[in-house]
Amino acid sequence: MDLKAPGTCSCGALRLRWRDLGRGKPVALSVPVPAWRRERAQGRRPKRFGLSVKLVKDDSLLLPRASFSLTPTPPPEEESVRNQNLSLLPLPKPLSSTHLSVSGHKPNIRVAYQGCPGAFGEAAARKVYPDCQAVPCEQFEVAFKAVQLWLADKAVLPIENSSFGSYHRTHDLLLSHSLHIVGEVQLAVDHCLMALPGVKKKELKRVLSHPQALGQCEIALSKLGVIRESFDDTAGAARLIASKGLGDVGAIASAQAAEIYGLHILEDKIQDISFNITRFLILAREPIIPRIGCPFKTSIVFTLEDGSGVLYKALAVFALRNINLTKIESRPQRKRPLRFVDDTHHGTAKYFDYLFYIDFEASMAEPRAQNALSNLQEFVTFLRVLGSFPMDITL
Repeated sequence: MDLKAPGTCSCGALRLRWRDLGRGKPVALSVPVPAWRRERAQGRRPKRFGLSVKLVKDDSLLLPRASFSLTPTPPPEEESVRNQNLSLLPLPKPLSSTHLSVSGHKPNIRVAYQGCPGAFGEAAARKVYPDCQAVPCEQFEVAFKAVQLWLADKAVLPIENSSFGSYHRTHDLLLSHSLHIVGEVQLAVDHCLMALPGVKKKELKRVLSHPQALGQCEIALSKLGVIRESFDDTAGAARLIASKGLGDVGAIASAQAAEIYGLHILEDKIQDISFNITRFLILAREPIIPRIGCPFKTSIVFTLEDGSGVLYKALAVFALRNINLTKIESRPQRKRPLRFVDDTHHGTAKYFDYLFYIDFEASMAEPRAQNALSNLQEFVTFLRVLGSFPMDITL
């Protein structure tokens, strides 16, 4: 292809004017080229070639610059045969409900959890994904980032315990990250007091564990009369004792952690309440498709505008539609903790400005849930759906 004169170009016997090419849009043509003539001379069926021409503005030239590409184009009869062959190829099967369930995933799924191997977070991850590749993370925020950066497919993190309450760090991270809740799992937690082999309970002076574990074993630790020290996670405390050889220090962790790190269990099930349950959230980069016909739960967070009875009105949008609330929790806004309210009779007042976290039993696929949130927007200044996911009805 060569540029002949301003405003024209030629290819073999074909000559084009720039104005025939449109306004910079590619134009496909069938043109005689030497390869076509050579195949015909050799008695073979010649191929058709398509010429694609695109104009590109170039400030260094007085006329537009053209880019050309030459690609073989099958004849019409060959195209029809090819289309018939394509119609015979097996098509991918449509997704079923099993593909949308929490457990319907590939066996090598990577699941991030907070703590070291042997932590209760790992047990929760393997309960819902038995064949997963567990990814230990030092902090809760590391687990969030591992999913966001594609280092893990899911994250399983605790949100609340039946005897010691909520994990507030998880609440805060849900708001500051863009992950979605796609499921939940409830895990029965049995705490064990452990130490190096040969160490007796009366020889302990300190006990290490996660603050939640220490709080769940308040009665047993008070009777033991030891110093309590917080650690990042339960299994990490057991690993530290084993690696440092701390003879007068015990740890509260799982029986699996004692087995992994070679510690001796001095007493098992030392939690204050024997039926001790921790609920974990399953987090992912993309939300799942909400469905109707199975137990679903939806989690939201919102802030309210000023006014008396606004919280009552906000909760009424669920009661009026027979939607059961399973959880409500308030957290002060960390970036703007105080709200200033002017009152002509009492001056200016300062109140905490709260975030409200609510879980309710309904799927976002249900019209009543959609109408409830539409009604809720009349009273809120901020609203975000954290996830709509299947409820864990097993234990």
